[in-house]
Amino acid sequence: MRAVLQRVTQASVAVEGKIVGEIGAGLLVLLGVAKTDAQADADFLVQKVLNLRIFEDEAGKMNRSVKEEGGALLVVSQFTLYGDCRKGRRPSFDDAAGAEQARALYESFVAQARLAGVRVETGIFQAHMAISLLNDGPVTLIVESRNT
Repeated sequence: MRAVLQRVTQASVAVEGKIVGEIGAGLLVLLGVAKTDAQADADFLVQKVLNLRIFEDEAGKMNRSVKEEGGALLVVSQFTLYGDCRKGRRPSFDDAAGAEQARALYESFVAQARLAGVRVETGIFQAHMAISLLNDGPVTLIVESRNT
């Protein structure tokens, strides 16, 4: 699994002009699932995202996690994270998981984050979405469940 994390002061996702998920301070998580991913990948990645120290402490150092900060997650499915642009001019999505597998691991990630006590908002799986955000820092990181 692969996630692009953006530390935000606010973020929202809309479908057909209607906001379906919205957070204040926290992380926008664009989440992609590969064909080779399994439950262990979701388990690893959710713990990494929840505990990654990318929020500033009192001294201005990145020393606090989204959990410690009391922040929220806006999790949006993003199969294009597995687009391969190395050949030609059109990305190949051969490495992206099919809808059934991707939905199961995406929903597992969301459920585990909620069980950890973090407020989680989401987009709508497989919908065309418009995302708005105010990046804080800016801080943008790529996190993967395995070396790919």
